[in-house]
Amino acid sequence: MRWENGRKSENVEDRRGKRVSSPTTFAGGGLGALIIVLIAMYFGVDPTIILQQIGVGGNHTESSHHEPVTFSPEENVLADFVAVVLGDTEDTWHTLFKAKGNTYQDPILVLFSGAVQSACGFAQAAVGPFYCPADHKVYIDLSFYRDLKERHQAPGDFAQAYVIAHEVGHHVQNLLGISGKVHQQQQQLSQVEANQLSVRLELQADCLAGVWAHHAQKMRQILESGDIEEALNAASSIGDDRLQKQARGYVTPESFTHGTSAQRMRWFKQGFDGGQLTNCNTFEATQL
Repeated sequence: MRWENGRKSENVEDRRGKRVSSPTTFAGGGLGALIIVLIAMYFGVDPTIILQQIGVGGNHTESSHHEPVTFSPEENVLADFVAVVLGDTEDTWHTLFKAKGNTYQDPILVLFSGAVQSACGFAQAAVGPFYCPADHKVYIDLSFYRDLKERHQAPGDFAQAYVIAHEVGHHVQNLLGISGKVHQQQQQLSQVEANQLSVRLELQADCLAGVWAHHAQKMRQILESGDIEEALNAASSIGDDRLQKQARGYVTPESFTHGTSAQRMRWFKQGFDGGQLTNCNTFEATQL
């Protein structure tokens, strides 16, 4: 991925080294919650659905004190990379929103280490990257990228960019009012039906990540040979079916919240190939 000369976003909030109080109580429980936690450990999730089940909310505080932290050159380069990718998503979505007569509002990307307090509650790094609609912020502990490479065998800078683009996709859904409608519907549904809506929401975010990649390549020629394959590999590596199989040896489709590996790959590619928001209507698709 050609990113070194890209514009760095100014909307990055660096909280690495900032101490956060540990949770005293945890919500959820039982085998169903455990399954959700196992999935959440491997990839960013919608916190209004998942975070409440792993101990968010409550009286968690974030101290203004920072532990002395020295970042390696590799970590500094990665932080720069994240800022450039965020800036590129800003450029793309400002253009696409303007073309539709709308105004895009930039999200904030928060870098943290270990744990963080968001408007959606307390979260630990094990949750993975996530977007909080309550404060319009994307949260990421950069150690996730090590897990993406080593645990999920999904290396490459464009695989890392895909993760950010997916979470920014949730921000786009929030701005368009899609997330709010889905959450309202979920309140009136069974857990299985609510999970099915969650899958469609997540697959749409994958598709929106593909839309970003389409336009970033068209306008700024950021892609190099093998980049799309990196993104598809990352999407495949974090499918619900693959993660559940790795975690316990079998899968339960009714508990899926993000979609299968094949679905995630297909919707990212659909967004990349078509480049239009209309290509990403997962809610009316008869086949995911």
